[in-house]
Amino acid sequence: MKNNIIVAGVPRAGKSTVSHLLATKYGYQHISMDSIIAGFEKCFPETGVNTYQGLSSMDTLRVISGKMAPFVRAMLDSAEYDEFEPGMVLDMYQLMPEDYEKYLRGANCEIVYLITSDVTPEERFLIQKKYDTEKDYTFYKSDEELREGAGYIVEQSLLMKEQCGKYHIPYYETAHDREQVIQKLVEDLGLK
Repeated sequence: MKNNIIVAGVPRAGKSTVSHLLATKYGYQHISMDSIIAGFEKCFPETGVNTYQGLSSMDTLRVISGKMAPFVRAMLDSAEYDEFEPGMVLDMYQLMPEDYEKYLRGANCEIVYLITSDVTPEERFLIQKKYDTEKDYTFYKSDEELREGAGYIVEQSLLMKEQCGKYHIPYYETAHDREQVIQKLVEDLGLK
């Protein structure tokens, strides 16, 4: 088994939950890439890593993914976590399967995607409302903003699912039976 795991996918699909469970149950070091991306946005705007750069949701995802994937590869290649058994679990939204294939395939990491593609935008909105907490930036958004974002998240999930199929990357649909899917995934990853 490779020493590190990337849990990628769309917001409120269970990435942080899976990452926390892997950290608690198996001892992985949990790293939230959302925090690192926020640091890039505030401290290094010249990198172009900016969630609010006026592009469409899909274009923003692609831009950040294309910039962060080589950064993640550099983190993995540093071998900083290779001395730990297990290593780190990276929880990451802005990583497209095509960029995993281009920059990260062959690195010392497993990857899995969590998506919610098998729902309507309204059903996706309800998932967001159910799992948003005060710690999530979307918790304070209006229902109108969340409904608009739900359509984008379904669109992103469909694209991630398509790319995962193309590149033979495992993905899990968490729109239905979320708790059971997450529990099975955590057990499967722990057994590798």
